[in-house]
Amino acid sequence: MRNIKVEKMNKIKKAVPRIEEKIKIKISFQKNQITIKGSELNEYLVEKIVQAIAFGFDVEDALLLKNEDFVLEFIDIKSHTHRKNLKEVRARVIGTGGKARKTIENLTGAVIVIQVNRMGVIVDSEHLDSATQAIISLIQGAKHGNVFAYLEKQNVSRRKFRGEDLGLKKGIEE
Repeated sequence: MRNIKVEKMNKIKKAVPRIEEKIKIKISFQKNQITIKGSELNEYLVEKIVQAIAFGFDVEDALLLKNEDFVLEFIDIKSHTHRKNLKEVRARVIGTGGKARKTIENLTGAVIVIQVNRMGVIVDSEHLDSATQAIISLIQGAKHGNVFAYLEKQNVSRRKFRGEDLGLKKGIEE
């Protein structure tokens, strides 16, 4: 049995039926905490899922953590920059119309949520390093094009390593 202090209780209460449906666990509520009863592994998983939902992730995105390949990582913006205007730093990571964030998500399969001075990332462990490195590079002022090229290179090298066909030869032969 685990007890977790939670700030955004309403959002978690709405998610509980979906969580209990997907994971064999019982969740109950007290004043400002929840109690999780189930196997130790399921308790740990639900604790991470609740932490993700409380941070601002959608329930479906948080439930990705049910898969053992996915991890939840937090990045503190202040610890990676000396700039005082953190609004501009956050804007760099988000990009115009959310384009930079979406590009990182598309190239790594990550889900990114930004809250004040912290960023949450849910991503499979294979792409964790490249996703966090891309975000940190943008926070530190790297050019967007360089960061995206780095991510594309990481994805291509992984596909080559696994022997996956990138579909590039078909376009050349035709």
